[in-house]
Amino acid sequence: MKKKSILILAFICIMAFLAACVPQDAEKAGAEDQNSGLPEKDRAGIEISIPDEINRIISISPANTEVLIELGFGDKIIAVDEYSKDIEGLPKGLPLFDMMAPDAEKMVALEPDIIYTTGMAMAEGNDPYKPIKDMGICVAYIPASLSIEDIYEDILFIASSLHAEEKGLDLVNRMKTTIEDFKKTGAAIENKKTVYFELAAAPNLYSFGKGVFLNEMIEIIGAENVLGNYEWWISVSEETVLASDPDVIITNVDYIENPVEEIKSRPGWENMKAVKNNDVYYVDNYATSHCNHNIITGLEQMAEAIYPDIYR
Repeated sequence: MKKKSILILAFICIMAFLAACVPQDAEKAGAEDQNSGLPEKDRAGIEISIPDEINRIISISPANTEVLIELGFGDKIIAVDEYSKDIEGLPKGLPLFDMMAPDAEKMVALEPDIIYTTGMAMAEGNDPYKPIKDMGICVAYIPASLSIEDIYEDILFIASSLHAEEKGLDLVNRMKTTIEDFKKTGAAIENKKTVYFELAAAPNLYSFGKGVFLNEMIEIIGAENVLGNYEWWISVSEETVLASDPDVIITNVDYIENPVEEIKSRPGWENMKAVKNNDVYYVDNYATSHCNHNIITGLEQMAEAIYPDIYR
């Protein structure tokens, strides 16, 4: 579990960097291609040729896998990455691949129509999917998105590539409706609480500033991120957190037994408002680390933790 969570955290950090390097026109590719048939570029801005009929899908990354299942294509998935294996809705006994170093020969032997993957494997400048693409198999990259708007575009891209535009639009519209409801409530909150959101536990504290969808979620709820003056995913010192003295502490760390109690037991943290008032909470890791429709679940959990009297 610890290895899994650390890799997911590393995945977020690397993909956030890669996402920032995506050409600006690629950010709108998903929406534009909705009106011109199958997308001609993936979410990384790379030109692709998507088969008109897709019956065999390989999904690399839990975020992609969850979207495919939500859109109703779980039965067409023939293999996944090893971190997707426990996601509900997958066929049993699927072949599993290493997210960082997939077995190209084994993938090709499965005869997939399309592979949805991430840019994480290219973090060091190598593309392990090149031999697969050279065999004529379509590989679509979907870098981890930094914003909620980008998450919408990811969903629309996947839906459009599968001739499921209506399902994609319905899913995105449901997300937007829920988020708008939260925005209306959040905008009416006058005395905004301050929040510290912990992605990695001591001694290597990790969190985020502005420019990240989790920061958007805090603001939508009507609260303030104590690290809002920083940008993107960040390492943070214990002194910085102590000085911020947040009203609420949220953690999604799932690689230690009881992350809430671990935070409360840290020397020197007992005098912070959040700890003194017992306002330290755990929220689901997947719902707050996967860039897809499940951020709505994360938003709900965060809202109830920060403003229980308003959102519960």
